[in-house]
Amino acid sequence: MSMLNSTHHQPPFFLLSGLPGLEASHIWFSIPLSIMYVTAILGNIIIIHVVHKTPSLHEPQYVFSSLLAATDIGMSASSLPTVLNVFIFNHREIEFHGCLAQMFFIHTFSSVESAMLLAMAFDRFMAIRNPLRYIIVLTPSRITQMGLAAVARGVALMIPLPILLQQLPFCKNIVLSYSFCFHPDMMKLACGSIRVNIIYGLVLVLCSFGVDSVFIVLSYALILKTVLGIASREGCLKVFNTCVSHIFFFFYVPLIALALIHRIGRYHSPLPHITMSNIFHFLTPVFNPLVYSVKTKQIRSALGRLFKFKTR
Repeated sequence: MSMLNSTHHQPPFFLLSGLPGLEASHIWFSIPLSIMYVTAILGNIIIIHVVHKTPSLHEPQYVFSSLLAATDIGMSASSLPTVLNVFIFNHREIEFHGCLAQMFFIHTFSSVESAMLLAMAFDRFMAIRNPLRYIIVLTPSRITQMGLAAVARGVALMIPLPILLQQLPFCKNIVLSYSFCFHPDMMKLACGSIRVNIIYGLVLVLCSFGVDSVFIVLSYALILKTVLGIASREGCLKVFNTCVSHIFFFFYVPLIALALIHRIGRYHSPLPHITMSNIFHFLTPVFNPLVYSVKTKQIRSALGRLFKFKTR
């Protein structure tokens, strides 16, 4: 306990949390969590495999889907070890630098996923608004460049987060609010000034996830405007179905709301923001493979052919 009351620059470890008030039921919560992790990882691996093995799916739309699936795998794998440790084994300790590393990867994959959603919106925008230039603009090399740019942006934006946290003295409670490491949650435990962390974190959220969401909404608004002006009823329904398949970018609303709550909000119970964080981190990687296996006819058909062939 002396460590908690002193002014250590860095604590040797943090203590992770599960669901407050429901600790006795953690083992039961671990069952749906494990199912979600298995669904997310296996489902996204299948998406990547199907796109890779099916020549007819080597088009920009499906390549972006596989890139998004790879990002979801990284996102799930980043939080999986600590989440299952907390809920299954009640092992709550995580070493300080290990927590920084996990936080970096979680935030980086989140940023890359946001960029991938924007790229997919741009892909549909080009295909519908300017189909004659679609193949010219979205060449394989251009898609590769967009993927690398998404990773580079995520890494560049998130590198300052662990660096800023390492400069802070931690002399308060070392109990985190979640079963994984999250920057706003970690910085609030510091006993020094966190003004720079707050400002940078808020600017980061608004200028990356916020800007991406605005451009995604704008892209689909222009798509719908174009289709409503020139397409038949059947064409409108087809494009609307495509937009619905991509509408899961709204899963980033909990992320922005969570960041705002941590920085400017006041709350009596930690359960609402813990619930929002879990929705963002657990359901988003699960939602992607379900959407692309159910809503996308080409991938669904390729899945059927692939597994039918393997079962013969």
